[in-house]
Amino acid sequence: MAKILVVDDETDLEVLIKQKFRQKIREHKYEFVFAANGKHALEQLENNADVDIVLSDINMPEMDGLTLLSKINEQNTLLKAVIVSAYGDMENIRTAMNRGAFDFVTKPVNFEDLELTMEKTIKHVNQLRETMKAIKENNILKMYVDETVLNFMGGREFENSLTANETVEATVAFLDICSFTTISENEQPDTVVKLLNKYFDVMVKEIIAQGGYIDKFMGDAVMAVFRGDYHLDRAIDACLVVRKKVNELPNESGNIFFKPNVAIGINSGEMISGNIGSANLKRLDYTVIGDVVNTAQRLQTVAKEGQIIINESSYQKVKESFNCNKVGEVSLKNKSNPVMIYEVLD
Repeated sequence: MAKILVVDDETDLEVLIKQKFRQKIREHKYEFVFAANGKHALEQLENNADVDIVLSDINMPEMDGLTLLSKINEQNTLLKAVIVSAYGDMENIRTAMNRGAFDFVTKPVNFEDLELTMEKTIKHVNQLRETMKAIKENNILKMYVDETVLNFMGGREFENSLTANETVEATVAFLDICSFTTISENEQPDTVVKLLNKYFDVMVKEIIAQGGYIDKFMGDAVMAVFRGDYHLDRAIDACLVVRKKVNELPNESGNIFFKPNVAIGINSGEMISGNIGSANLKRLDYTVIGDVVNTAQRLQTVAKEGQIIINESSYQKVKESFNCNKVGEVSLKNKSNPVMIYEVLD
């Protein structure tokens, strides 16, 4: 559903909009919020952070539409406005466009044209949001965040979104390509890199398919993070497919024979998410840290070739969804007590 703020001191327009779009309102395709002038509009935006687009008149008391455009452009770069005004001369149109208006509709309003303009503007806003979301999830960009990049990508709002530090509930998976050191010590560098990238491509595809993202590549291992609904289940699903796909890859027989396989550790819980690194070096890594992450990596180190290992806590959460086998207690680094581990079979 699109939420639309209409800013106009003519109360007749509110009545007309509710009449003309009553079906879309009933179907929950549109929701309208109204303001009598620019000042009131800013108050409405404070109370309705989920507004998608603004339809604004120009000539209004207290704060006119052109001033409102400037304010919107300063405060929310993703919010787009359409001017709906009887003042359709070129000077007003140019001023509106220069202050960030997405489009211009003249009065008396042709509601068919207005709706087409609204749909076009809503589509544009949604595309911007999807782009911003993709950028924020792109770990490669986050590794190189500096002031120049932040300013280029949209200023303070984008900077805050990238540099926000938070506590999150998520699942971390460490996926290691077993015995790949043997390849790296016995093959030509070009062969090693091409082979490793081929294996990573297979793994990354399945991680992304389950809504995970690559936090980092660590030598011949991948650290993946899953957030959102059923993040632990999705992480396990991804790892099961990765194991199957990697196991189906052909044997490599260069200077040595090599059969690709993976050893995987998974852990789930509360962790800190943030930009970590050196500001002086301008190298920041947007990552997750904490005991949950450390434990996931240590679970991977005790996993044997072809195993997906989880701890007791994760097992209790997924035992009704996945077929698991108790392995037994193991000692993990920096853990005072032995930890019961389980292997996810399928």
